Amino acid sequence: MDGTSLTALAEQQLETAREAHSGRAAVTVYGGHEHRLRQTLIALRAGTRLGEHDAPEEATLQVLDGEVALHAGSQVWNGSAGDHLTIPPQRHDLEALTDAAVLLTVAT
Repeated sequence: MDGTSLTALAEQQLETAREAHSGRAAVTVYGGHEHRLRQTLIALRAGTRLGEHDAPEEATLQVLDGEVALHAGSQVWNGSAGDHLTIPPQRHDLEALTDAAVLLTVAT
């Protein structure tokens, strides 16, 4: 059985994102080509956006730290630490309102 401290991993990735030119950092927590489930911890410096992109068939977003806004068409969802969202099946983008870390879970 494998275990990971998401809190510690989020802190590490936030530090990396703060220093990165792109303002973001990410690490796969679980999954890969041999798995149907993939979990990625994404850290974003305040003001950074993940550009608009297509949604996978099934995905959720859990905010681990900070505040984010997910934009999907005319809808906006604001989330903060502890919030969980099922990502709508349409093009969307994610904006860090503060330094933030999220856990993206995707079923492939």
